Amino acid sequence: MSESASSGVGMSVASAFAGMQSVAPVVFRAGCPECRGRFELAASALRLAIGATSRTTFYSFTCPACGASVRKPAGERVVELLTGGGVRTLRLHTP
Repeated sequence: MSESASSGVGMSVASAFAGMQSVAPVVFRAGCPECRGRFELAASALRLAIGATSRTTFYSFTCPACGASVRKPAGERVVELLTGGGVRTLRLHTP
């Protein structure tokens, strides 16, 4: 085998991605404290803010049932799940 064939040079995009499978979109279960609705949200419907303390680290979304703005605290595990699932993250800086 020549060096160019073993290093992947000349490989087409189609052959490079041939073995990939489609991935189902990530959804998160959430609940609204206002209307007590329970639903699933796509990563694009959530926002994560990471602050210097646990009081300033939270996620937020708009309830699809009643339209209320919901803000909930996010511990380390929640931050890990949300960031891993593609939720947009804002890092808050303290003065």
